[in-house]
Amino acid sequence: MPKDIKIILVDDEPDFTRPMTFWFESKGYKVIVASDAESAIKLTKEQSPDIVFLDLNIPGSDGIAILKKIREFNKDIPVIIISAYVDRLKVKEVELYGVSGVFYKGDNFDKGLFLLESVLNKQKKPRNG
Repeated sequence: MPKDIKIILVDDEPDFTRPMTFWFESKGYKVIVASDAESAIKLTKEQSPDIVFLDLNIPGSDGIAILKKIREFNKDIPVIIISAYVDRLKVKEVELYGVSGVFYKGDNFDKGLFLLESVLNKQKKPRNG
């Protein structure tokens, strides 16, 4: 079980965030949900999460704008984009800001967990060079 791994889950759809939060918490992770841009940025600053799951479509903003803001104060935090559908242009744009992966809402949560654990394992490995 993961110890003290904190996830910020940024999405405005409770039908998605509730089961995903339950899934991650059942695996031992701590999940904090942000449903708008302002709280996503504030919580990422204040809570020092280990990883952020960020929906691209947030009312009043969009995931790219939120990611730009997060990168202003934290260049290293892993960010996994959440998307309901494949928007190749948006995915290309967010890649410029250093994303660790994309989780599609149609995928089962096992894939999200695999993505999460893969990203966190890469973060912990010492870099050679």
